[in-house]
Amino acid sequence: MAKDYYETLGVSRDASKEEIKKAYKRLAKQYHPDLNPDNPEASDKFKEINEAASVLGDEKKREQYDRFGKSAEGFGTGAGFDFRDFSDFAGFGFDFGDIFDRFFSGGGFGSFQRSRGRRGSDLRYDLEITLEEAVLGAKKTVVIPRLEVCERCKGTGAEEKSDIETCKECNGTGFVKVTQSIAFGTFTTTKPCGKCRGTGSFIKNPCSLCGGEGRREHSRRIEIMIPAGVESGSRLRIQGEGEAGERGSSAGSLYIFLHVKPHEIFTRKGDDLYADLELPFVIAALGGEIDVPTIDGAKKLKIPAGTQSGTIIRMKGKGAPDLNGSGTGDEKLKVLITVPKKLSKKQKDLLKQFAKEDKKGILGKILS
Repeated sequence: MAKDYYETLGVSRDASKEEIKKAYKRLAKQYHPDLNPDNPEASDKFKEINEAASVLGDEKKREQYDRFGKSAEGFGTGAGFDFRDFSDFAGFGFDFGDIFDRFFSGGGFGSFQRSRGRRGSDLRYDLEITLEEAVLGAKKTVVIPRLEVCERCKGTGAEEKSDIETCKECNGTGFVKVTQSIAFGTFTTTKPCGKCRGTGSFIKNPCSLCGGEGRREHSRRIEIMIPAGVESGSRLRIQGEGEAGERGSSAGSLYIFLHVKPHEIFTRKGDDLYADLELPFVIAALGGEIDVPTIDGAKKLKIPAGTQSGTIIRMKGKGAPDLNGSGTGDEKLKVLITVPKKLSKKQKDLLKQFAKEDKKGILGKILS
């Protein structure tokens, strides 16, 4: 009975390439033999979904399959890829997304490209900043120890270009084909070359500066632009500022984790800043204009007459900007009325006179 590849992957016949890819990756991870050592049926299922993906992932093969209903026997020959056996996947750390991308490229597994070096490692740096820097933004310079491309060999690992020799085992491809005989015929698989470890070349004379590594450790000064509005726990990613990759591969990223130091005046809640405002009782009673602290310096603030202790005064737009650009928070000041500890005789007499005139107030009742 002919196989239904759409049914195998659990997708409709009009499924897009992206839908087929997602279905394949999900099923491949579910049935990979390495992940199911106690399930003898997983290996067969794994072969089936790879067979289906190899056809539906290629436009020409899919078109032929849709028109004529040809199954595995009509597609495998001459493509350099035999999907009847996937045992060569086990243990090599293949990425299912990469496998499927090769299906889509139409080249099958016979078109594996030579393995380059590994991508450079990502780095983490924890940076402590002030509240002012978090709210207003800042430029900081950090020193990062990392592996960088060797300045002598430019990352090749060889003393001279002529010191790099092509691997004779794989003819520089980085991969070799292995043909095995079974009871009903033969099958061919493609594997990384064991002699050059998939690189396709050997270094005859290693670089005298890096010893053939292609990278050296340096301490690099890097300028960090901190955007206005960040908080503790915010993370900045700087692409390409991690460690250099092997043999010309891409560099990793640098991740800056921000930690905001406590402030002596302000506390932050979301995009708003909070602080206590100690107000002399005369200003609270009569009103006036005073200087108050803000995150970017002292500002004038009008105090209404009769301001009570505990009143929250809002200074609009004096908080932190939203990182997504949806506005700016406020500064909120909680009034704490201060009372002088020492009074002159004249001040005391004036207060007593005030209390007598304020017959309805508490002092007036006490002194009457």
